[in-house]
Amino acid sequence: MKKYRVGIVGATGMVGQRYVLLIAGHPWFALSAVAASARSAGKSYEEAVSGRWAMGAPIPDCAKKLTVLDAGADMEKIVSEVDFIFSAVDMKKDETVALEEAYAGRECPVISNNSANRWTPDVPMVIPEINPEHITVIESQRKRLGTQRGFIAAKSNCSIQSYVPALHPLRSAFGINAVLACTYQAISGAGKTFERWPEMIDNCIHYIGGEEEKSEREPMKIWGKVENGAIIPAVNPAITSQCLRVACSDGHMAAVFVRFDKKPSRDAILDSWASFKGRAQELKLPTAPERLIHYFTEDNRPQSRLDRNLENGMAVSAGRLREDTQYDYKFVCLSHNTLRGAAGGAVLLAELLCAEGYIRPGR
Repeated sequence: MKKYRVGIVGATGMVGQRYVLLIAGHPWFALSAVAASARSAGKSYEEAVSGRWAMGAPIPDCAKKLTVLDAGADMEKIVSEVDFIFSAVDMKKDETVALEEAYAGRECPVISNNSANRWTPDVPMVIPEINPEHITVIESQRKRLGTQRGFIAAKSNCSIQSYVPALHPLRSAFGINAVLACTYQAISGAGKTFERWPEMIDNCIHYIGGEEEKSEREPMKIWGKVENGAIIPAVNPAITSQCLRVACSDGHMAAVFVRFDKKPSRDAILDSWASFKGRAQELKLPTAPERLIHYFTEDNRPQSRLDRNLENGMAVSAGRLREDTQYDYKFVCLSHNTLRGAAGGAVLLAELLCAEGYIRPGR
């Protein structure tokens, strides 16, 4: 098959580096352009990330010699060389919105890792196994933007990827009216390593700016419905969260407490998790895990270091399902925050959009 030409805007940051690794070995996608701020523009990619390459694997050969372009000043050149871009820029919200809409307006589809456009009513925010039907709102977005090909689609917040996939089949089967989720988030979620953030060694920080609001609100849009060209958020369940930064390199964990409309048996919950498949599995998308939710019966699993890379970091691990005295049940979940939660989740979304015909190769 003809490969899709891919650009990464914000390619020098941690999420951008993860995109580079994922695209280098992808069966559908070929890396054609990398872009960042003016500080990195004009350098080779290898030179631009020298001293701050944070991945465990080396820089792929396909990226080393690419010249880093200026995400803004070189936009026309970037658009001419790609079929779509991944956006992982580190900019103010209004600047990010303007940049992503400028790319979309130039007929370049944008798959965004950023939060800036997540609450735009006609921008789908998609977990492919949960709400793939939301991509139909793209047609309304294109009318607003005046485009034929261009659009923006967003990936959701990394922290909710740990527990919303586990809640989704239970919400569909049994109804959920209340959720308490406490997340324990790795330092890579802040774009850091222990070498660059020594204050986090042997430490826990109980505040991550804006994270709790995202954890409580974003599932409502994911569980919403497309009506009259916009996504109308769901009104339940009520979610409250507490988000902590912990001394872990990768992997966001959540302790989840759930109250159901109709309390199921423990076996019914386990059956729902074991049997759940979404559109990504139906289409056999390259990055999709064969099984989204894996339940561990051991009392001390899942663990971040042991289980975050399950199914190439794209599966969700669950464990310690038990009844609770205040809620109906409680359990823990884990996902890899820069794979399922960030770049990998966006690559999976791009695969869905390609498979469903919203992105086509060639200009």
